[in-house]
Amino acid sequence: MSEPSASLESNVPEAPGQAHKPVLACCSAGWFIAATAVLFLYALDQATKLWTAGLAGWPSLPQHVPLGGHIPLTSTGWFEWVHFSNTGAAFGMLQDNNLFFVALSLAALIGLGWAMKAAIFPGALNLAGLLLLLAGILGNLTDRLLHGYVVDFLFFDFGFPPFNPWPAFNVADSCICIAVGCLMLATFFDGSSKREPSSDPKT
Repeated sequence: MSEPSASLESNVPEAPGQAHKPVLACCSAGWFIAATAVLFLYALDQATKLWTAGLAGWPSLPQHVPLGGHIPLTSTGWFEWVHFSNTGAAFGMLQDNNLFFVALSLAALIGLGWAMKAAIFPGALNLAGLLLLLAGILGNLTDRLLHGYVVDFLFFDFGFPPFNPWPAFNVADSCICIAVGCLMLATFFDGSSKREPSSDPKT
């Protein structure tokens, strides 16, 4: 029996006619980098939210922006640090459904874990999308459990549609939006490669 490979790809045998799906090998350098990236984004998200909203019962984590408050960061007011609560989905939809979104987030995390283990979304873009989704879902799920709502603190108003103003968001929301973009690009490029004619040299 051969020893497990330490490379970024697993040595799972391929079925006849099945395309190879690269998988990050467990405990490899690739997994370490991926875990570090997720933890960094999660920590950045939580640090900015805890600075904004504080944490009840923790005097060392005071609230710097009252709920509903605004701190202008530019002289013209196009960018503000705010403290808004969101008990629903993105853009304030489906408000007052915090418990439902806690359950949905847990189910999504289980699905992401299975998808990454099964490598059903191969490729660098897909991997980046899944990692960003993981960081984003973890960040907003933590908010729902700690505060009872998602803390939104980034607020832009450029004075023209649809940015007049744009709904407040946070680092986790940014991760999720970028993740969706990565997955869409991966689908496009993957579909393009599948449409290319295969080279089958015949003599």
